[in-house]
Amino acid sequence: MLRKQGGAEVFRITGARQGLADDVRGRQRRYVISMSVRTVSVVAAASLWNVERHVAIVALALGVLLPYVAVVIANAGRENTPSLPSTFVPAPTRPALAAAPAEPVPDAEPVFRTPDPREHG
Repeated sequence: MLRKQGGAEVFRITGARQGLADDVRGRQRRYVISMSVRTVSVVAAASLWNVERHVAIVALALGVLLPYVAVVIANAGRENTPSLPSTFVPAPTRPALAAAPAEPVPDAEPVFRTPDPREHG
């Protein structure tokens, strides 16, 4: 966001995100493409099972893993554009005050207190 001299706010169009309808349409398209690839891989696995077993197993694994990947890719939308500069300005850090060194007590003996029976009764 930029400021004009008159005080009115001016927004950069390069910082605007993609419209919601365009974003949803793009995610739906990616999901349909992923599911189409999954369908082709499952059909290939079924048709190649007795002909080329190794290729059929790879195609079957792709058909099993692709739904998860497709959902993750389809739901990964509406993030901020990482290439634009951030408008967040961190607060300046203040130096911490150091604690005063504790002075050692010369020849201090520990003080032991005998328990009072009235406290536990």
